[in-house]
Parts: sequence; C-alpha cells; structure tokens
Amino acid sequence: MLNLKACIFDLDGVIVDTARHHFAAWKKLADELVVPFTEEDNHRLKGVSRVDSLEYILQKGDLVLDSATKLRLMDRKNMLYLNLAKGTSPGDVLPGIVPLMDEMAGLNVSIGLGSSSKNAHMILDKLNLTSRFDTIVDGNNITLSKPDPEVFLKAAQAMSVTPQQCLVFEDAQSGVEAALAGGFQVVGVGHGLEDAHVNYGSLKGLTLEAILKQLALA
Repeated sequence: MLNLKACIFDLDGVIVDTARHHFAAWKKLADELVVPFTEEDNHRLKGVSRVDSLEYILQKGDLVLDSATKLRLMDRKNMLYLNLAKGTSPGDVLPGIVPLMDEMAGLNVSIGLGSSSKNAHMILDKLNLTSRFDTIVDGNNITLSKPDPEVFLKAAQAMSVTPQQCLVFEDAQSGVEAALAGGFQVVGVGHGLEDAHVNYGSLKGLTLEAILKQLALA
C-alpha cells in the first residue's frame, strides 16, 4: 500500500474485547422482553448500532413498540453494559495493539478511531489509550451505522487524509463492508472476513511493515 498516512481502528473486538459485556446486556434485556437471544444473535450484531441491535431483537420477537419505549430500552441496555464495562482496565487492551500504535507513531502515521459505540471515549479512557488517537469518531458523531462508511469517512476527513491513504482495522463483517464502501483498504481481525484485503486471526506479533508487505502481494 503506497503513501499510507493514517490507520483507523474499530474499537470492540479490535482494541478491546467487550463483546461478552454486550452479549450479557442484550441477553438480559431480551429475556425481559421474552425474546430468545443467543451468542449467534450477538455475533450478528457485531459492529451494529444500538438502535439497529434493538430493532433486530424486536423483530425477532415480533414486537412493535413506540419510540419512547425503544429509547427507554436502549438506555437500560446501556446502563447494563456500563455496569459490566466499568471494570475495564489497561490490561484488557488486546495483544498487538500497543506495539502497532507505537510503530505507527514512529512512522508519523495518524491514528483514528471509527466505532459505532457511544461509549468509546469512556472505554479508551479506562484503557489509557485516548491520548494515542488523533481523532475519535463514534456513535455520538454519526447518523448512519455500519455498513454505511460514514464513520470511517468522517475519521479520514478529520485527519485530512483520503480513504486511499488509510488502512482500516475491523473485526465485523458490517465494518469490513463499510470500509470497502468508503474506498479504504481493510485489515480483517478475526475469522470469516474473507472480503477484507488481508485477514489475521489476531494482531498479536504483527507489524505494520509486515501488513503492508502482505497488502502489496494481495
């Protein structure tokens, strides 16, 4: 990949694994609504906004609710999630992230966050990573959730770079689709992300140099 100027990271599943907290919170809410909710359902919601996740559960349960009730349920889910996530600490940063960010900083490659989460700032603060980011675009800054590319396009714009000068790190299919739709090259983190330009089970032990070499061969 030529002329790399910036890298954009998704949060959940790439920088930190909070999927178990989201699953527990959505599962409790679904149980209260008497709607079956499995880990497979939770996997389908990776990278999906809170409102779209709730709509998925309501549709699964054939439930039609008014807007005020939906807002109350989303607030409740968020409260459940925050109670679980409040114990997040720097030790929860996924392997490989800090060395990659160190390498990027040394190469003057800007670092951005592109996440659908509305709690991104809180989580990054708990991980002691906030200061490493040149820009943070999260669920509070966007109107369209992934697979729409808005979150990545806004992050690139904030760093004054084009999508062609960026590399996106994503662990969700919806996020990979969003990055591709925006014209970005994508590193898939995890399994089942064949559409990504390159795919790794984990970022542990990887260098930016190695990733760029593989991208050039892809």
